Amino acid sequence: SKSIWAHLLSFDCRCAVFTQQPHDLVVVAGQPVTLPCSIPGYHGIVLWVKDGLALGVNRDLSGYPRYAVVGDHDEGEYHLRIQRVELVDDALFECQAIQAAIRSRPARVTVLVPPDDPAITGAPVVSLRAGEPLNLTCHANNAKPAASIIWIRDREVLSGAVYSKTLLRDGKRESAVSTLHIPASSVESGQIITCRASNKAVPSGKEARVTIDIQHLPLVNLSVEPQPILEGNLVKFHCSAKANPPVTQYRWAKGGNIIREVSGDTYEVVVDHSFFTEPVSCEVTNLLGSTNVSRNVDVYFGPHMAAEPQSLQVDQGSDAVFNCAWTGNPSLTIVWMKRGSGVVLSNENVLTLRAVKQEDAGKYVCRAVVPRVGAGEKEVSLTVNGPPTISSTQTQQALHGEKGQIKCFIRSTPPPDRIAWSWKETVLESGTSGRYTVETVSTEEGVISTLTMSNIVPADFQTIYNCTAWNSFGSDTEIIRLREQGGRQGSTALLVLRVLADHQFALALLWGGSNWSHAPHPAHAQVSSLRLQEDRTLNGSALCWKVAPCSGVV
Repeated sequence: SKSIWAHLLSFDCRCAVFTQQPHDLVVVAGQPVTLPCSIPGYHGIVLWVKDGLALGVNRDLSGYPRYAVVGDHDEGEYHLRIQRVELVDDALFECQAIQAAIRSRPARVTVLVPPDDPAITGAPVVSLRAGEPLNLTCHANNAKPAASIIWIRDREVLSGAVYSKTLLRDGKRESAVSTLHIPASSVESGQIITCRASNKAVPSGKEARVTIDIQHLPLVNLSVEPQPILEGNLVKFHCSAKANPPVTQYRWAKGGNIIREVSGDTYEVVVDHSFFTEPVSCEVTNLLGSTNVSRNVDVYFGPHMAAEPQSLQVDQGSDAVFNCAWTGNPSLTIVWMKRGSGVVLSNENVLTLRAVKQEDAGKYVCRAVVPRVGAGEKEVSLTVNGPPTISSTQTQQALHGEKGQIKCFIRSTPPPDRIAWSWKETVLESGTSGRYTVETVSTEEGVISTLTMSNIVPADFQTIYNCTAWNSFGSDTEIIRLREQGGRQGSTALLVLRVLADHQFALALLWGGSNWSHAPHPAHAQVSSLRLQEDRTLNGSALCWKVAPCSGVV
């Protein structure tokens, strides 16, 4: 050091002057820079000073490997060459001629630092659920000056981003961050959004890109081919789905019941009428959840009973209501009729019979027709509760001296509680009394009561036989006469008054034991005497008038 100062003191500094001096420079980090300094004719010591700190004497800058003094020494050139400028080179530099006691003007070297490569949070693919807004954040760190940040989509700069920057500890560099909000309505899957960060060090900027991935539940379309289709034919269901993330499972069901034997996107089956009312569903699943779509099949099928009508037993005078429901496709027609009659009673599901009578009893048919497809029917019975009704031939035949029978046919709902035969002073309900035996047989149509007489005598042909039946609703009586088989018809006339259950009277004329329908008109009868006699054995249920000659009538 003593030799340096001795050398400095011994130098003649007269006339030393700068012909080149350093000037302010702006340089990007990593690039080289040269600060000029020329002092022609000066052969003393030259110092380069950085922020007041001497870097070395003359060309010896061994402490700074990136620094070098270059130029022609003989021409007095002492240029400072900096290789690969760094942020530490951002300083104030001077060139000093020590013996001449002169210094250059100070020169500011401004080092520009480009930002690090920008980074978008979540890149390269940002996923969000359909319907959610998009929020993107881009960082551009360690820049001098702080990087500006813009967002670009489809070559269009997006507005509305929120920008902020932070000064780092070195007091020179800054980190910047920008947050972009895009509403759900403006977000589409597959869009590419670019974050571009730039400053003076990198005017063209650096970019980072992100691809938008909108995730959603499966979008499902369920097709059915062919339709309409006739019952018993093959149908193909195809379940096409768009899903993000991809589909992980298909599940099929019919009417809510899982079809376990099918696991793919296609289901083939021979359809019946149930496919018309029980929808087939396809449930498609991905990682976000499931989507279920169902379809009914337009199946053409003949009538199938939905509500079966029930047979009824009602009291006489009450209403009878039958309910019959069918399903069919296309639309069906319903017809109610009484069996054996061609009269249509109703075209509705419900058949109502008002104030039913005994003659309304019988079989009723509910028939359904699907045009060009098929038909079906269901039969029900109507039973009418009421007094017994006796229907028998009023004149029946037998042979003299042989066993004879007279029969009484009784329709009764409920069944008769009592059946009695009466003649003269005799009443017989069952069993045997003398020559007479009563037997009762039940059939599907009614009850047959038979009065059997052994060894027919002439008086039997002159006797009036009463058959009477009772139930909880009332009674009915039939008067029957026995005629000798092959014998001559007599001239006896019998005028019969039948007392019905509703207290109405029916008057009939029996002429000479013949069938009522062949009796002569009452106007032709010669009535010599008229006597009213009550047969108390029938509880007053039958009265008869004798019209002359009326012999043998009690």
